[in-house]
Order: sequence, then structure tokens, then C-alpha cells
Amino acid sequence: MIIGLISDTHGLLRQEALGALQGSDLVIHAGDIGAPGIIGELRAVAPVVAVRGNIDKGSWASKLPATSVVEARSARIYILHDIHQLNLDPASAGFNIVVSGHSHKPGRTDRSGVVYINPGSAGPRRFHLPVTIARLNLADSPWSVDFINLL
Repeated sequence: MIIGLISDTHGLLRQEALGALQGSDLVIHAGDIGAPGIIGELRAVAPVVAVRGNIDKGSWASKLPATSVVEARSARIYILHDIHQLNLDPASAGFNIVVSGHSHKPGRTDRSGVVYINPGSAGPRRFHLPVTIARLNLADSPWSVDFINLL
């Protein structure tokens, strides 16, 4: 199972991002979507789970949860926008993976048996940070995460 991870589109869903997400069984958007149409465009690729980010305002955004949980294969995934707002111990709560965005910095860390993934920012370039998405492969053991530079 391949899960496409995207965050911080800020109203810009690049064709390169859509292309890189092709073949995903599920797409997770970790917030700062920026425009309601982005979720619809992502749904053309695969089912979508999205959370609200700090820039997501208005009636369309109020329908999005601040956090979400996905169970896929043998993984329990906790999703939120800003990792600094994590108010639980993922390992104790039975989560294997935490997906967040906000920082615009792609990365993966492993702590206490939990994989923390930030796919980076797929929207407008900020500072000198890369424009990226990530692909999580739950069929691999251990799970693999590939970061894809879009530009």
C-alpha cells in the first residue's frame, strides 16, 4: 500500500505534485490546504484524508478536523498540521506513524518506535526550502518513505 503525503499547498496544487502522487492508494494532506478545490483535485488521484492547517479559514475549512486517524495495513497513523500541537504520546496511544506539516521542511525521524514524517511543502516555495511531497510504502518492511522534489 502506497500513501501519498502532501502538505502546505497554500492554494497551489502543482501538476508535478499530482503526477508524483499517481499510484497512491490513499492521499494524506497535512493541512494548510489553502483552497477547497485542492481536496477535489486530490480525490481524482485517490481517496483523501485531510486536516485543517492554520491558514485554512472559512466554511469549507471549518468542516475539516484538526487531527485525524488512519488505519492502513498494520499501521495506525495520526495526522495533524503542526507537530508542536501534538498533545498525546503516540507510542502510548498505539500509533506507529505521525504525519505533520507546517514547518515546510521535509523529514523523517524515528523515536520510541514511532515514525514521524513531514512531507515538506508542495505549494509556493518558501525561503530556500525544497518543494516536495512524500510517498510512504507500507508494503516494505521496515516502512519506507521517499521524498520527491517537485522542482
